[in-house]
Amino acid sequence: MTTTYEITNIFETEADAQSLLYAPPAKPLHFRKSMRYVFDYEGGESALDAFVHEVLVDRISQKSHKDSDPLWSGSAFILDYGMKGGALDLEKEAILSYYRKLENPGFELKKLALRTRIYVFGEGADPAVFERDIVNPAVQNSEVLRAA
Repeated sequence: MTTTYEITNIFETEADAQSLLYAPPAKPLHFRKSMRYVFDYEGGESALDAFVHEVLVDRISQKSHKDSDPLWSGSAFILDYGMKGGALDLEKEAILSYYRKLENPGFELKKLALRTRIYVFGEGADPAVFERDIVNPAVQNSEVLRAA
């Protein structure tokens, strides 16, 4: 079974996309950012949910969204990126290490993927510019999702 959790900071709002790029965009653009955790697992869904909320979600400043559509509407596009399979991902390794130390987690974790998701808002937003300036193709892969 595959389940995705998208985690957001409840205190962050839209920010100027210029902070993500090497050169300022021609028109004003904004972005919002989240982290996505994709779990391939067998076993108890409630055990996985408890694990996620214990290990990945800060109860004060973050909120999790499970298997949901894009969180924010009106984006020009969504950029998802993360480490390639052979690259060292320290956050992923820390999560897996914690999982391996659990005596009875209540689920069997088959695979874990971490993705940063950036929602870009504004007219004239070019996904190629964001991919070029944010994603390091030597160690990361990416996917652009177009707005509906």
